[in-house]
Amino acid sequence: MLLGEYKHNLDSKGRLAVPAKFRKKLSAGAIITRGLDNCLFVFGSKEWETLARKLISLPLGQSNSRAFVRLMLAGASDVLLDKQGRILIPDYLRKYAALKKDAVIAGLYSRVEIWDEKNWERYKKKTEGSSDEIAEKLGELGV
Repeated sequence: MLLGEYKHNLDSKGRLAVPAKFRKKLSAGAIITRGLDNCLFVFGSKEWETLARKLISLPLGQSNSRAFVRLMLAGASDVLLDKQGRILIPDYLRKYAALKKDAVIAGLYSRVEIWDEKNWERYKKKTEGSSDEIAEKLGELGV
């Protein structure tokens, strides 16, 4: 399980330290890609394979399906942990997520999200402010 919220800094080369408790799960290799809400998603190889199979099975004739597949797959890049437990985030993904120096790494069970710290704080404040409404909608879905 990938759980928790951690703050780390990107170095001048675009490397980001992965929290120690996430390293084992990602040590066999990982995939980083554009996420939603202008963050990055990081998946272990097994989780990525499961997601990619679902994505390529989406209807090709639907423009929303094509757009989402392009967002996730064309933006994806293999990453490996270096000896210090860091990953190199490609420049185009750093630009997409507006990552400069201060970053938040959030574990969301089967994936990791990487956020610019200021964007994360804004998102969290907005979401926490509407948590009752969100809970009601999830209740309608049986959660």
